Amino acid sequence: MEKKNPIEEARRYVTNAEEVIKKAGYDPELKRYTDSKYVKMAGNTLWNGCLVALDALFGICKRKGCPDIDKYKEAAGKRDKKLLAFIVDGYNTLHLSMGYDGSKQKKVCEAGFEVANAIINQCELLYPVSVTA
Repeated sequence: MEKKNPIEEARRYVTNAEEVIKKAGYDPELKRYTDSKYVKMAGNTLWNGCLVALDALFGICKRKGCPDIDKYKEAAGKRDKKLLAFIVDGYNTLHLSMGYDGSKQKKVCEAGFEVANAIINQCELLYPVSVTA
């Protein structure tokens, strides 16, 4: 498989997460998903997509085992405060609430997809600058 543009690849993760969350089942009366397994899978997929975009921008994860979130926050804080805010929200929503806790609340999951797209979109705006820098 050819190497893709990392932003396009990150968006592919979002598309995959959309397919995964459909498997979680949804109870419209409770406004909750019914299977936390698929919520966790979707959250982890979204977070990994964000890391693809962030790594393309900052080049932090060059070897096996990525550094903790503080390296990404530090790099974003030096570059773009808006991206820093998105990373903090993304980590809390995607990695912790969805991916780790498996929060079944629809609003949490919707917020997760929104912040994942915000991170990827912000990385896309900054990505060409990082290549020429």
